Amino acid sequence: MKPIAQRLLITCLASLASMAYAMELRGDFTQGSLIRGKVEPGTAVFLNDTAVAVTPAGDFAIGFGRDAQLSHDLVTKQSNGVELHHTIELTPRTYNIQRINGIAPEIMQPSAENIARAQKDAVMVAEARAVASSRTDFLTDFIWPLTGRITGVYGSQRVYNDQPRRPHFGIDIAAPTGSNVKAPADGVVSLWVPDMFFSGGTMVIDHGYGVSSSFLHLSAALVEVGDEVSQGQAVAKVGSTGRSTGPHLDWRINWFAERLDPATVVGDMPNH
Repeated sequence: MKPIAQRLLITCLASLASMAYAMELRGDFTQGSLIRGKVEPGTAVFLNDTAVAVTPAGDFAIGFGRDAQLSHDLVTKQSNGVELHHTIELTPRTYNIQRINGIAPEIMQPSAENIARAQKDAVMVAEARAVASSRTDFLTDFIWPLTGRITGVYGSQRVYNDQPRRPHFGIDIAAPTGSNVKAPADGVVSLWVPDMFFSGGTMVIDHGYGVSSSFLHLSAALVEVGDEVSQGQAVAKVGSTGRSTGPHLDWRINWFAERLDPATVVGDMPNH
């Protein structure tokens, strides 16, 4: 589960400025990864022609989803007009695909009422993940929000009756109901809903510049929307709410709409 720590230091000669210019990228260069970067203050950054928000100190985050293309164009534009192109090459991943047949139709297809409810839930979650605050908590080293047995991993997928379900976009950690869930990094609570259809008790914490953590299937919250939280602070309780078969935490990380693998920002699970 431990991510392969990678650090890429790109040094480019900026001929117009007659000086060396360095950009640092750190993270797992693979599908599902969160990459954190640093450039000289005042430098603009573009990923595949889309502007990336950069802090006044020159820090930024970018993320690549489960099935992201393997080659990406990262462009930096300095205040003196120098424009440099860098190619990011990602390593492809393979995911655990399970095929299960003989599932009853009523289990496969929720009612129209529940579908409408789930769609409303999805809008609220998407709005929370779209927050582009100026917090820089995303730059810190993340910690596990809970220790326990890992029962589900990012990217896995089930195919019921030959119909593919949505892939799993988080890490499942089994723990007794009521166990404390801790903030993996500083942030502010941007969403808390106790009874979403699929995910049950759902909390989102904003870490800044589009990076957020989501906690699913919670039984209770210990903080409220708008509260600032500190890394390691207990923010919620494990549960088995929503479409869950047992008490566990489903921890997810996003960069805006890109669903990322929490394993790319945290080390090995501590002993438990």
